Amino acid sequence: QVQLVESGGGLVQAGGSLRLSCAASGSTRYATAWFRQAPGKEREFVAAISGSGGSTYYADAVNGRFTISRDNTKNTVYLRMNSLQPEDTAVYYCAADRSGSDPSRGVSYRAWGQGTQVTVSS
Repeated sequence: QVQLVESGGGLVQAGGSLRLSCAASGSTRYATAWFRQAPGKEREFVAAISGSGGSTYYADAVNGRFTISRDNTKNTVYLRMNSLQPEDTAVYYCAADRSGSDPSRGVSYRAWGQGTQVTVSS
């Protein structure tokens, strides 16, 4: 099973930017997604990218502010987050090895990272 390690989280002021990274073991080009979970809330879909990088998907809440990309030579998927707002504060998780066709369903992913905290101050 693929192993995922996220990095790049931290504390940023509102309006700032961060770039998260999700490094995968091995060289298989899995469809990969980012989810997030804020305290007291359910996990929610953020963005997803196909194995080739040719298709991307975004939640309405982040569309236009976040960009998902991948570098398959480095087995890494990125999430560039711009114009961050306090409501973006959450633990961000990387997920890969999707079994279904809907990229926004968390239950479809077999592999998950440990998460990285993103905190946006007002």
